[in-house]
Amino acid sequence: MKKTPFSDIHRALGGKMVEFAGYEMPVQYTGIFNEHRTVRERVGVFDVSHMGEFYVRGRDAEAFLQRNTINDVTKLTPGGAQYTALVNENGYLLDDLIVYKLDGEFMIVANASNIEKDFRAFSSRVSGDIKLEDASDAIALLSVQGPSSKTALQKLTDTELGAIPYYHFVKGKIGGIDSIISRTGYTGEFGFEIFFEARGDNPEEMWGTIFDAGKEFGILPIGLGARDTLRLEMGYCLYGNDIDETTNPIEAGLGWITKVDKGEFVGRDSILKAKESVTRKLVGFKMDETSIPRHGYEIHSGNGRIGNVTSGTFSPSLEVGIGMGYVETPYATENNEIFIDVRGKKAHAHVVKLPFVAKKN
Repeated sequence: MKKTPFSDIHRALGGKMVEFAGYEMPVQYTGIFNEHRTVRERVGVFDVSHMGEFYVRGRDAEAFLQRNTINDVTKLTPGGAQYTALVNENGYLLDDLIVYKLDGEFMIVANASNIEKDFRAFSSRVSGDIKLEDASDAIALLSVQGPSSKTALQKLTDTELGAIPYYHFVKGKIGGIDSIISRTGYTGEFGFEIFFEARGDNPEEMWGTIFDAGKEFGILPIGLGARDTLRLEMGYCLYGNDIDETTNPIEAGLGWITKVDKGEFVGRDSILKAKESVTRKLVGFKMDETSIPRHGYEIHSGNGRIGNVTSGTFSPSLEVGIGMGYVETPYATENNEIFIDVRGKKAHAHVVKLPFVAKKN
């Protein structure tokens, strides 16, 4: 297994380590519920250095990304970030991504499990003046999330953090270390993601500096378990669960980032056909009784099976079982009654509008 620059720190802090996307990662420290509530109420820090980072450079960089991602890259200005996706010729999702527009180049952030696949796909489509670089192993990434994240981090930088809009970033210093400071995250809370070079003592210094600054706010390290419950309360997709190479952006509820009017791009024709006949949709649902839905459970109507759960958990914020899953289109309406097959028992649930918890970012 690969290790992030913070693996020794996780172990020293008592993190329970597991394999995730080929990396050794902490699933929890003090417990998922406590860590979840820390992010919702105070501030927590996630090591997300397992994510992939690619640089796209050259005169044709913008045109290249316009052809090979589904959102409209031309809308980005320097300092802006954009949620988008990479699809294949058939319009199926290879990965969901974030594209950052820097001065004279772009940075793509990819899911850890898809780094090699994504880079291979982008590389196979290169034409014109394009240079691609996989910088994943050279970059450390910490996500500082929660209501107190700005106040804690402001101690460490001259950059006015409150002036950075959502899905924008600046280059600055955090604790004296050159960083990209981005107003992004996977929790729905106000927060930042900090990219910096993973060399020398940088990782240890950055970790220690952030935790010293956040001590008065009850800052805690947060594991993958709480990261999953937090993102699910927001209705954010997890690649490999809610979206994969068998799903298209329309049925996955990602039509809002799929700019079919921008002109030609890989997969566009297939996506247009998919829009004409949507047979299933990804929906959120809330349990009406004491049951916890899990990935793979069947979803039923009164007449039989209509789909499957893709993500499910017990929501620490709502104190009820919640989940997402694909259902046949006629059953995807809000408040529609459905049943989750929980080990042979049909548990009552109903379709809800996402997110489950209001966003604060």
